[in-house]
Amino acid sequence: MGEALHQIAGLHRAPQLPERKPAWLNVQVPGGANYARLRHLMRDLKLHTVCEEAHCPNVGECWNHGTATFMILGDVCTRNCAYCAVKHGRPPKYDIEEPARVASAVEQMQLRHAVITSVDRDDLPDLGAWVFAETIRQIKARLPNCSVEVLVPDFQGNEQSIRTVLEARPDIYDHNTETVPRLYKRCRPGGRYDRVMKLFRFAKQTAPDIPTKSGLILGMGELKEEIIQTLRDLRDVGVDIITLGQYLRPSDSHIPLDRYYTPEEFRELRDIGLEMGFRHVESGPLVRSSYHAWEQVQKAAISHA
Repeated sequence: MGEALHQIAGLHRAPQLPERKPAWLNVQVPGGANYARLRHLMRDLKLHTVCEEAHCPNVGECWNHGTATFMILGDVCTRNCAYCAVKHGRPPKYDIEEPARVASAVEQMQLRHAVITSVDRDDLPDLGAWVFAETIRQIKARLPNCSVEVLVPDFQGNEQSIRTVLEARPDIYDHNTETVPRLYKRCRPGGRYDRVMKLFRFAKQTAPDIPTKSGLILGMGELKEEIIQTLRDLRDVGVDIITLGQYLRPSDSHIPLDRYYTPEEFRELRDIGLEMGFRHVESGPLVRSSYHAWEQVQKAAISHA
């Protein structure tokens, strides 16, 4: 296994990228009646989804399954991460009625599980925490049986903002670590790796019964040992669920792709994560944070029972 780990880790020079994406990254063009219905619904309610804004490769599968990841607080981010397709700049004032519109969409879709995320809003006094909390409350008021997962920004490590969201009782509290600590300055200049660890530690201390979740995107220059150490760090601060997926460069202005990971490598990483004690590991080339989220919440609930 040692030699295999060295190869997966990228300890040797990364193989030259193929001219075309590997076959395992091919996906169907989004379509279908349910996809069209959800797209019209989002437009009618003036809502954004990270499915579209971040160019998610699974948008067709998830939307036809009847789920979507709502992106609240606008579609302009105050940070400029090197891998992200979401627009950055100075956001407009947020809409105080947005939580009600999201809840209305969730009700119309009759979702069993809703995922709520946002751009970073470093310009707001509470960094957007109230809007997250109010969206959770509004959804649960309309659909008590719908579980709610929040994929939150780091809130600059502000404990009061973290507490505000947790007190609204989401069913899963998620923040993506995205990459290994060595690459943070290059890939995620507005973030801090140690801040992420503190965020999860505080979340578990504040609400130990709420499952926590994080994700990594691979292929930006990390080494296998760094991936494993990052997984250990996340497990040490109580993270329950992990997602691992392939980085796909949104444009030539984003950080270059270093390598493609094979499905076999993702399966090995999944097994390593499970051996560490994560309750669930979603690992594959096309995996994104909310991929199969409707299944993860059930597994997390069973594990905490």
